[in-house]
Amino acid sequence: MIIFIEERPVVISSYTALFAKEGVSVTGFLSDDFSEWIADISETDLSAVEAVLLGNCENRVELSRKICKNGSFPVLAISDSLSLEQTLELFQVGMDDVLRKPMHVREILARVAAIRRRMRKDSVRESTAIEVGPIRVFNDGRDPKINGRELSLPRRERRILEYLVNNHNKRMSKSQIFNSVYGIFNDEVEENVVESHISKLRKKLKSQLGYDVIDSKRFMGYRLVFQN
Repeated sequence: MIIFIEERPVVISSYTALFAKEGVSVTGFLSDDFSEWIADISETDLSAVEAVLLGNCENRVELSRKICKNGSFPVLAISDSLSLEQTLELFQVGMDDVLRKPMHVREILARVAAIRRRMRKDSVRESTAIEVGPIRVFNDGRDPKINGRELSLPRRERRILEYLVNNHNKRMSKSQIFNSVYGIFNDEVEENVVESHISKLRKKLKSQLGYDVIDSKRFMGYRLVFQN
C-alpha cells in the first residue's frame, strides 16, 4: 500500500486510478488527516505501508520531517514545480527522492523499489531486482521470473508474490498481505480473498518449481520456503 498526501482530492483520485492499473493500492490523505492518522497508527497498519508520496500541501517541509521520523519506508515528494531551494530543503529533512510531474506511475514504482533495495541490509546494491531462491521480482509492474523464466501473473497475485519476496525472512499474516495489496481502508473486498489469490499463486509456482514454495500455518500466516 502506498500513502499519497495531497490537498486536491481530484489529484488523489487520478493517482489512485493510475496505480490501481498496476495492482497497487493507494490511500489518499489530506495533510491534516494524515497527521492525525499517523499519530495513532498501529504497528500492523504501519507494516503495510510500502512508501509515502508527498504531493502539494502548505506545510510540506514540516510534514516531511514528521513522516521521515515515524517510518522506515521510502518517502518521495511529487510536485507540479519546485525551486532549487525547495528541492534542497526537502532532501535536507530526509526526503528520499524529489520528483516533478509528469511521471509515469511505473517509474515511481521503480524508484520506490530502488530505495527499498538500498534500505534492505541484506540486499545487493548492484541488483536491479529482488531475488530470493529461484524467484526474482521487480516491484515495478513487470512479471516475476522463476528460474530465469518469466511467469505471467494477474496483478493481485503478482503483488502478493512481491510482498512475500520482499518479506521472505518473516511470516506474513493474511491481514498484513491484504492491507498491503488492497489497502487498510478497503471495506469493499473481503479479507478472505487473499486465500483464493494464494491458492492460485501456489499452484502456478508449484508447476514451475516442482514443489510448494508457499508455507502456511493457521493463525500465523505465510512465508516462502525453498528446497535445497
